[in-house]
Amino acid sequence: MNILLIGSGGREHALAWAISKSPLCDRLFTAPGNPGTAAHGTNLPDLKVTDHAAVVEFCRSETIGLVVVGPEVPLVAGLVDDLQAAGIRAFGPTRAAAQLEGSKGFTKELCAEYGIPTAGFARFTEVEPALAYLREHGAPIVVKADGLAAGKGVVVAESLREAEAAVRNVLDAPGAALVIEECMFGEEASFFALCDGTRAVPIGTAQDHKRAFDGDRGPNTGGMGAYSPATIVTPALEAEVMERIIAPTLRGMAERGTPFTGILYAGLMLTADGPRLIEYNTRFGDPEAQVLMPRLTGDLVPALIAACDGDLSAVSIGFDDGLAALTVVMAAAGYPGTVVRGSQIRGVAEAGADDVIVFHAGTRREGDRLVADGGRVLAVTATGSSVLEAQARAYAAIARIDWPEGFCRSDIGRRAVTREVEGHGI
Repeated sequence: MNILLIGSGGREHALAWAISKSPLCDRLFTAPGNPGTAAHGTNLPDLKVTDHAAVVEFCRSETIGLVVVGPEVPLVAGLVDDLQAAGIRAFGPTRAAAQLEGSKGFTKELCAEYGIPTAGFARFTEVEPALAYLREHGAPIVVKADGLAAGKGVVVAESLREAEAAVRNVLDAPGAALVIEECMFGEEASFFALCDGTRAVPIGTAQDHKRAFDGDRGPNTGGMGAYSPATIVTPALEAEVMERIIAPTLRGMAERGTPFTGILYAGLMLTADGPRLIEYNTRFGDPEAQVLMPRLTGDLVPALIAACDGDLSAVSIGFDDGLAALTVVMAAAGYPGTVVRGSQIRGVAEAGADDVIVFHAGTRREGDRLVADGGRVLAVTATGSSVLEAQARAYAAIARIDWPEGFCRSDIGRRAVTREVEGHGI
């Protein structure tokens, strides 16, 4: 069949890499795509993803059998709804179901209604009540913009002054809302489940690094690197997450008349009292997709189709349990703030030798030149029999990339490596 992939980031390059391997995939189109996805199919830079009628028309003209929506913005905008209304199979949640990512408040209220373990919270649209709540509860405390914020709408405030500034910053925009949460303590992990509306199949774990700089310092970003599997998520812990978090979420969404189909990505805090939900994303993560896809042993496409068709009963997705994957994000100087675009990047082909994959996230071609065109620009991904081996291979590849205007963290995977050194393998 012909498949259309929506998106232009590192996640989409990883998905294009996996989808193009499927025997079911005759032609792969990516809209708009990037220089990385162009190696696996045809980019559609002129197809406006925000123009849903144009996307539907393209699908009809090219006999598209499956649309895979990568990013959160078109999901929240209802692209899947419009494709389904036109009779086109589309992978991802509807607009109503995508509220699990599109609104922090929506998710917190669902958790409260269905007993899903999460942080205590309150939701606000006005500054003064929010400030009063902060003063009552004190710091540390977490302030989250209610809507989409590309992974950068969270402030973990160590002081009331920092929390108050975050509240004012978020609510300064007309119509804005925010959620204030208790600060949970523990280790974070990412948990992924493929859902068909009523059933869920776990499809892997990862741990990412949100802070911009080494040692988990600096502002939150969309993710500076990740590794998979997250060995701290044991089989017993996975079963607990499925029972206490994923299953009641699917039940709650179905009972509300908005069944969830697609990828449910649970950001977890592994506390002393058990796993608690930090928040949901409703698609493959970025950069988590870059470490999940290389560990995939089966064909991704039939699983996506089964989810779309509402029947995962016969689906099992295989991952290589003896293989670790680690990705290091190379970002443009200034990220997650203002970055300068257009700097030339050299050495990517050399870095991609020896089975290392350089996923493109924010690049473009200018003739024969590859240049930076975003904040997170490359995701250098390597595999190995351990996280330590994958880490060493990824950083060796980065050393071959000539990009003075870029930067990366030097400690991606440090917790997993420490565990391995202490005798806990993958």
